[in-house]
Amino acid sequence: MEIKNFQEIIDKVKTLPTKKRMVIAAAGEEHTLQAALHARKEGVVTPVLVGDKKEIDRILNELGETVPEEDIYDVADVKEAAEKAVQLVREGKGDFLMKGFLDTAVILKAVVNKEHGLGKGGVMSHFTMFEIPNYHKILVAVDGGMVTYPTLEQKKAIIENTVGVLRSYGYENPKVGVLSCVEKVNPKMPETVEADTLAKMNAEGQITGCTIAGPISYDCAMSAEVAKTKKYENPVAGNADILVAPNIHAGNIMGKMLTVTCGAKMAGFIVGAKCPIVLTSRGSSAEEKYLSIVMSAAAVK
Repeated sequence: MEIKNFQEIIDKVKTLPTKKRMVIAAAGEEHTLQAALHARKEGVVTPVLVGDKKEIDRILNELGETVPEEDIYDVADVKEAAEKAVQLVREGKGDFLMKGFLDTAVILKAVVNKEHGLGKGGVMSHFTMFEIPNYHKILVAVDGGMVTYPTLEQKKAIIENTVGVLRSYGYENPKVGVLSCVEKVNPKMPETVEADTLAKMNAEGQITGCTIAGPISYDCAMSAEVAKTKKYENPVAGNADILVAPNIHAGNIMGKMLTVTCGAKMAGFIVGAKCPIVLTSRGSSAEEKYLSIVMSAAAVK
């Protein structure tokens, strides 16, 4: 199975027997509420709002919408709102979490709290999907938002996190390209050495459920024609499902190039915790937040 576009997942989520409950921390922000209410209208989620109730009510009134009183928790302080939102998920009153109008560091601090958080003790990473106009299917690029300079073991964990989500969507064997600027191992380029090691770990059964190629350049991963010209033969070439960036800068730049310059649609959330965490930028559009909600709802186990 391969996902061609976001609409495929939207259609799938709408058919689920029960709607997922999504808890929003610091929910008093217009785009966030628009996205959540759009997802509710589409039958995807039931939003649970935590934040300054006066501000939430004001925005709901402007939007001409309502949310049941029992699904609104009046917590004006953003730190306390993050902690309350995490608590609700831990207590089973929500299926996944969404960041509203607060700093990422604030919500992540609540998430990683060892006593009251949602961590599982492993690596949490940023899962980002792109629907690109001139690519034949959805592309996942990681990690441009969470792990800054991943070690070899962290890259392994990022791959496992990402592959796990795609397999929950129905993928049987996602194709993973570990990126560098060249296709050959160069001891002076540690990114190529680690990419080669990850590919070998995959071949030896230490990383399962996917096919890994590395080192592989972006053009070979995305274009079968380029790979053929370069005589790069690999099942991932021209058909990648997942691209693993060498560090957060490369991943972040790649994502912004795809959206800003190439016109890609994007959805993203944090994986590796006890539930998906929608962690879009405060400047993200309502559409991006809506798509991130849908993709997260589809990933809830």
